[in-house]
Amino acid sequence: MRPLVAVIGQRCITVPILRFSATLASEAICEAVYAAGGEPAIVHGPAADPGDGLALRLDRFDGVLLPGGADLDPQHYGQEPVAEIAGVVAFQDDLDLATARAVVASDVPALAICRGMQVLNVALGGTLHQHLTETSVRHHDAVHDVDVLEDSRLRQAVGSTRIDVSSYHHQGLDRLAEDLVVTATAADGVIEAVEHRTADVLAVQWHPEDRHATSATDAALFADLVERAHKKAVSR
Repeated sequence: MRPLVAVIGQRCITVPILRFSATLASEAICEAVYAAGGEPAIVHGPAADPGDGLALRLDRFDGVLLPGGADLDPQHYGQEPVAEIAGVVAFQDDLDLATARAVVASDVPALAICRGMQVLNVALGGTLHQHLTETSVRHHDAVHDVDVLEDSRLRQAVGSTRIDVSSYHHQGLDRLAEDLVVTATAADGVIEAVEHRTADVLAVQWHPEDRHATSATDAALFADLVERAHKKAVSR
């Protein structure tokens, strides 16, 4: 049996093939989870209360994946939005923040990607850079190198202290939440990966789903999630 991995759905107001709004998930993320041996299942948040009963619902899964997406409303970390903030969806913020808190409070293994890492940091009390000025390292729609901390779960997963990653973001972590540890950075100092001190949570700023079929280090992140999910499944 494939371990069951919850992929947190994203609300879309209009979809060409449907008459109603939809809960969606990236095909690349689902393919990456499946290719690694997991069974992806989209988790829907009820419109009335996205976080309703979420901790109990997620406990039925063997792993959780918190994907990328639009900007998080800066009011969640005590700031007013700058001009570059775009695509904020209040419903999605509520669902994702509730998910981050639920996985940290439980023993369910989790992988957070891009916005997912930012949500994790904010959910635990951290803040974000609302807009990163591009430096010699291109973070928006580019591939660049990151340095991975030797003594980290990330290093164990990807097998190297220097990897190249597919990057697509204009925000980044600013003040780090107390319970998180930085495990990878870019050459310009942007935080590229964090791990929780006690919970089974790994988060990356890049998009490993982009190249999971061609990059061993990207595929390794999904393999790591599925392996952790499998261990939870057999321990039930």
